[in-house]
Amino acid sequence: MWGYMRPIKKAVFPVAGLGTRFLPATKVVPKELLAIIDRPLLQYAVDEAIEAGIEQFIFVTGRGKGAIEDYFDMAFELETTQIGRGKDISALHGTRMQPGQAVFLRQQEPLGLGHAIWCARHIVGDEPFAVLLPDEFMYGSPGCLAQMVAAYERLGGNLLCTLEIPIDQTSSYGVVDPGERHGAVVEIKGLVEKPAPGTAPSNLILPGRYILQPEIMQVLGRQEKGAGGEIQLTDAMAALIGSQPFNGLTFAGQRFDCGSKAGFIEANLALALDREDIGDHILAYAADLIATIQKGRGLSRDVA
Repeated sequence: MWGYMRPIKKAVFPVAGLGTRFLPATKVVPKELLAIIDRPLLQYAVDEAIEAGIEQFIFVTGRGKGAIEDYFDMAFELETTQIGRGKDISALHGTRMQPGQAVFLRQQEPLGLGHAIWCARHIVGDEPFAVLLPDEFMYGSPGCLAQMVAAYERLGGNLLCTLEIPIDQTSSYGVVDPGERHGAVVEIKGLVEKPAPGTAPSNLILPGRYILQPEIMQVLGRQEKGAGGEIQLTDAMAALIGSQPFNGLTFAGQRFDCGSKAGFIEANLALALDREDIGDHILAYAADLIATIQKGRGLSRDVA
């Protein structure tokens, strides 16, 4: 165990990205508010954090992301109207934060994930904290961060979620140089951000969940640029390896890369099939659709 075991009560959500892969929808709707069935991606990440015991939510936004702040506010007109009509508003309960529970701050320049997290340094202070990337949708029970907090309470230090992928896909991610393994936990000896094809130290990547010690902010404060000319979180973590413990935990659940269109559709389909209210209908529709495609008819693109 390393150092004083301080509980994880704060979480940072970097949500300043432009979401260009989902244009034109993201011209007016932040990608983090795109819905998986009927709940925004960001709501799933917040619910995951709440389950893990997080008490303060730090949203690092950018220009044009005011809808995120509105989403977690009270919708007075909507709620009053629905209550007046005798309608159930329980679906809105998870969207309203307690006063002072949510903090919104802005990343003025798109200088990378590490820079976005550094923008939250004064709110984080000298406490360990979690980082959740909402477009990495982690689906399981208990949630990913809850699994990580349970492991952190045994191990301390810095704890990163890890995931195995095909080795030929590692050039798009932060990649782990692994040490000893103990069940779902692996020692992290090094980290490489977006290694060139054929140079990755393993097929173990970082899919967007972190528990970090506050000293990471000092390293990020150097403003050193890495891959893509951006300030990379992976590089800052790598600089701390050796002075602080770093371990990885393999998430027991399913991950969807909702930063891609294919992953976003996969998440919608998987969750729809898992829902009691619509699962049977979607399964029947999918079976009919597959049968139609296999017959070579495809879908009509004609518009009347």
